[in-house]
Amino acid sequence: MKARGGIVDVTDGAAVERFVAESAAELGEVNVLVANAGLFTGLAHTPITEITDEEWDRVQAVNVRGVFACLRAVVPGMRRAGSGSIVTIASTSVAGGLADLAHYVASKGAVIALTRAAARELGADGIRVNAVAPGLVASDGMLANDEHAALRPYAAAKRPLARDEIPADLIRPVVFLAAGGDGFVTGQTLVVDGGAYMG
Repeated sequence: MKARGGIVDVTDGAAVERFVAESAAELGEVNVLVANAGLFTGLAHTPITEITDEEWDRVQAVNVRGVFACLRAVVPGMRRAGSGSIVTIASTSVAGGLADLAHYVASKGAVIALTRAAARELGADGIRVNAVAPGLVASDGMLANDEHAALRPYAAAKRPLARDEIPADLIRPVVFLAAGGDGFVTGQTLVVDGGAYMG
């Protein structure tokens, strides 16, 4: 499998389209998309009554419209190829709620809804669409945010596997969904959180 890297503003649909077209010209049609761009680590914990319209819109633009833009850009090529796999990144915060981060939680709920709608629509084209929902991940960015880092003991205590979730914990689940080992799985949200949410 080949990949191509680049820096793209996912809120700019035209820029996403250009990047996908350039990638297809260089490597052939895109057959796997992992829609991982999102805002979380830099967000301040803010009560619902204090989230501004601008901040709400900024989070939705990246976390929801950005996923949509990437999905929209790769689907035509996947349709031409007759197959493809799209993996979105959601969050277990949708299942459990998270105070003072309503803009983030709502955006990830929308990602799950978009994943399901796309799976329904694109299945006839041989395109699978699934989501991975991590818990609180002890990434460098999360650890640099004191408000987020303060949630670590609470998150670990809820897990049967009572330790920090780290970025490497997400590699195999994402690769499993992306690489085709799940050929008959679509429209699903795979929770990867050490067992905190089992519903």
